[in-house]
Amino acid sequence: MESYLQSLDDGWSIYLWLVVGGMIIVAVIYWIRWGMKNEQFDEDIKYLVFDEGDKDKMSPEEYAKSREVNAEQIQSRERVLKRQELEKHQGK
Repeated sequence: MESYLQSLDDGWSIYLWLVVGGMIIVAVIYWIRWGMKNEQFDEDIKYLVFDEGDKDKMSPEEYAKSREVNAEQIQSRERVLKRQELEKHQGK
């Protein structure tokens, strides 16, 4: 393999870098698209780490927001689980 690489003309490595760069760009686009489809880009995700025991450490507005975000997350989870169940049954 080494002798083959040395037998190539000068400047061939730039094409290798272009191909690798293109593959990286395609992979990044795929993962961003996946994240958007699976609700991964949510600014309110920081509120999911709080629970009922953190009420005294938060302002009333923050606590209300954390409960709202938590309820939305539970609904989203149920929706995703139902969709996966439907896909599982349709696949059989």
